Amino acid sequence: MTEPLQPLSPATLTLDDKSYTLPTYAGIEGEKAIDISKLRTQTGYITLDEGYGNTGACESAITYIDGEKGILRYRGYAIEELAEKSRFVEVAHLLLHGELPTTEQFLKFSTRLNESSIIHEDMHHFFNGFPRGSHPMGILATMVASLSTFYPIPDELDSATEIQIVANLVSQVRTIAAFSYKKSIGEPLIYPSYKLKYTRNFLNMMFASPVRDYELDEDIVRAIDMFFILHADHEQNCSTSSVRTAGSSMANVYAVASAGICALWGPRHGGANQQVIQMLEEIHAGGGDGTAFINQAKDKNSPSRLMGFGHRVYKNFDPRAMVLKKQCDKLLNKAGVSDPLFDIARRLEEIALQDDYFISRKLYPNVDFYSGLILRAAGIPTNMFTVLFAIGRMPGWLAHWREMLHGKQVTITRPRQIYVGKTLRHYQDIDQRS
Repeated sequence: MTEPLQPLSPATLTLDDKSYTLPTYAGIEGEKAIDISKLRTQTGYITLDEGYGNTGACESAITYIDGEKGILRYRGYAIEELAEKSRFVEVAHLLLHGELPTTEQFLKFSTRLNESSIIHEDMHHFFNGFPRGSHPMGILATMVASLSTFYPIPDELDSATEIQIVANLVSQVRTIAAFSYKKSIGEPLIYPSYKLKYTRNFLNMMFASPVRDYELDEDIVRAIDMFFILHADHEQNCSTSSVRTAGSSMANVYAVASAGICALWGPRHGGANQQVIQMLEEIHAGGGDGTAFINQAKDKNSPSRLMGFGHRVYKNFDPRAMVLKKQCDKLLNKAGVSDPLFDIARRLEEIALQDDYFISRKLYPNVDFYSGLILRAAGIPTNMFTVLFAIGRMPGWLAHWREMLHGKQVTITRPRQIYVGKTLRHYQDIDQRS
């Protein structure tokens, strides 16, 4: 259910000795906004907000974040409660349909995902066309976009077809992801099994082979499921904004999802947990325990950067990190788990949580720090980290796409710019140019 914006006292803007009245509103949690949708028409001015950090691009009822207080909620439910008590498929239903499912709804949704997990057999030719060692994210983005050719979308999208397409993407993204990994290492593909639930199915497709079964570790299954939950949505981030932007053109949903995957691929977004492992590997290669690296990171003249600490949105602590730390500690303390990178990570965590330099700047370990360690402990290859992020984020992307599609109106995204190039020039023949 969407609550309407609450009107507040209008704001007055004075430009060029003229005053203009701008509507202001408050959201259900008290966020305040100035409506500038008619600013250019009324004044001739536009706003300049690079990175859109102060721009509300839409109204949404899906996810609420308060970065100052460390709050993250899906459809009103605190992330801490969902991570502890729920499972990913249930959270996917919540994001997509607005409510936690009843027993009957959960069974129907889970069964639909299971039945939708197989991809068209002819798509295997696509996998064979990629060069050996292709990055799994490149394969994933390409294959998701290609789904539209195997599962064409009708011009008039009825409710039943829309629900089935959503189920296809939520389910098939993990199949394509696992196939992408198998292709990258030259192993035969493992098909999904109707006997296994969502996360178990994915791990089995990743690690089983015709000559060996994969022994599912319940702690790893739970950790990966929690990883999916914690990454399922995060408001109007780069990839979700890309989904809404692509979707506003009324592009087909498979192309829209592929746009989200491509945006997620960047090291400043979904690739951050991969950078954590790369940092730990560099420290280990240099023979250090992290102490010297910490000192270098504190030096503003040093190129060393502490990855996985601090967050652009959360100014005090990342609530996802608080949840994931417990799961991370559980995996790292398991018998037989030994990795020098984990020792370095714990040293970095210990120093950063006690050093005034990091405390005063609120550079705490974030979700990327702990998720990188969890994925490594689970045996997930580093180049698959962002792929798993995409699996977890798919329900969130689709929830935003559906919300936009069924909103009051679909307005194509079209930001303005401030032009800083050359003024009018005239063409010269080539022999006259200096």
